[in-house]
Amino acid sequence: MKILIADDEAPARSRLRDLLGEIDSSLIVVGEAADGEQALRLAAQIQPDAVLLDIRMPWIDGIGTARELARLPQPPAVVFTTAYDEHALEAFEVSAVDYLLKPVRKDRLAAALRRAERFTETAWNKLETALPAGQSTRSHLCIHSHGDIRLIPVDTVLYFRAEQKYTTVRTPDGETLIDDSLKSLEEEFGKSFIRIHRNALVAIDHIVALEKSSPGGTALRLRGIPEALEISRRHLPSVRSQLKQLATIGEDG
Repeated sequence: MKILIADDEAPARSRLRDLLGEIDSSLIVVGEAADGEQALRLAAQIQPDAVLLDIRMPWIDGIGTARELARLPQPPAVVFTTAYDEHALEAFEVSAVDYLLKPVRKDRLAAALRRAERFTETAWNKLETALPAGQSTRSHLCIHSHGDIRLIPVDTVLYFRAEQKYTTVRTPDGETLIDDSLKSLEEEFGKSFIRIHRNALVAIDHIVALEKSSPGGTALRLRGIPEALEISRRHLPSVRSQLKQLATIGEDG
């Protein structure tokens, strides 16, 4: 079995590697990652059979990493490693995704690998339902393109715009296509984005001003890009109301 170890602490990776060697010589460590982005890149390249995945990691945590691993053409089995207590792990028990409490014991690791199942979209959906509110919200968008993986921090996204079968993600660096629907993005990131049109969500933190557009319309000016985004007449009252409320909150703070 080919295994990828993902943990931001080198001693933890070393311990897992040693334990795997003691359990069975057929358990081969084919890669190590110190964060979620490295884990995703390596998983896409080397296609491991299983990933030992720390939950708390920089850039993109274990939950977000698992979500993207499930989308790979050949998703690996996932065994979470964590220092969370038993109570916090009820969600993982419900989802039938295995996990190991640190410090990891050899017998527990061996048992987890024996019954680890591939982390499919179905498994992710089950886990997402069981997680505490907000736990599954992504900090990064994972872009799969031509066998490579790129992460876009959500806080750099200026807007999402639906176009036919895909959604355009606009950042100060340019545009990228993703297959997430605008509806699902609004459900996930609704606290940080507002809908200004049936096909557009705009990041609240990047709004500079409302301005008039012709003929008789209203548009949003965003920080860092030249184009303004037209607000539909249907959504204009809601946009004005939300921006006014946010301004009031800012003044109160």
